[in-house]
Amino acid sequence: MNKLTRDDLLSLENYAGIRPEFRARVMAHKKNRNVRIGPSATVYFEDCQTIQYQVQEMLRVERIFEAAGIEEELETYNPLIPDGSNWKATFMIEEPDVEKRKGLLAGLIGIEDRVWVRVNGHAPVFAIADEDLDRDTEEKTSAVHFLRFELTPGMVGELRAGVSLAMGIDHENYRYQLEPVTGNVRAALLADLD
Repeated sequence: MNKLTRDDLLSLENYAGIRPEFRARVMAHKKNRNVRIGPSATVYFEDCQTIQYQVQEMLRVERIFEAAGIEEELETYNPLIPDGSNWKATFMIEEPDVEKRKGLLAGLIGIEDRVWVRVNGHAPVFAIADEDLDRDTEEKTSAVHFLRFELTPGMVGELRAGVSLAMGIDHENYRYQLEPVTGNVRAALLADLD
C-alpha cells in the first residue's frame, strides 16, 4: 500500500469545500471496516482512505498549513496504513458510563495483545499492539490501542481463494469471537492485502 504524501492532501480551503461529501464517502467506506467483538470492543480497520480523512481532519482542526506541520501529521498517521501483508487497526474499548468504563479498563490490562484474527485452517494471529508507545499502566489499560495483524503469504492466498475469516479476543476477563467475519468486511480487508 502506498503511504500518503503532501500531494495526496487538500489545502484547508479546498478541503472545506468538499468536506461534507468527503466525510459521507469515508463514513460509508468505514461501515465495511469495523468488527464488534463482544459488548465493549470494536476493531476499526484502517486503510489509505480512512487515514487520509484522519489527517485532513487533524489539519483542519489544528489549522495546520505549514509544510513541517503537515509532514509531522503524515509521519504520525502513515504507519497506520496496511503494508500489503497485514491489517492495521484502531482498537477501542467502548463503555459510555464513566464509572463502568473505569472498572472495565482496570480489568482488561493486556487485552490489546489478546485480539486475534484466524484464517480458516490456521492458528490465530495475535495482534502486535501499540508499536509507537505502551498504553497500559499498572492500574488500567487505555480505551484506544493500535494493532497490526501480520499474515503469511499462505494465509493471504487462502483468503483470496475464499476460506473464511474469524476474529476474537482471548483475555481472561473478556473472551468473545466472531466466526465468520461478514462477507462485506472480509472483502474490504482482502483489498488491503494487494
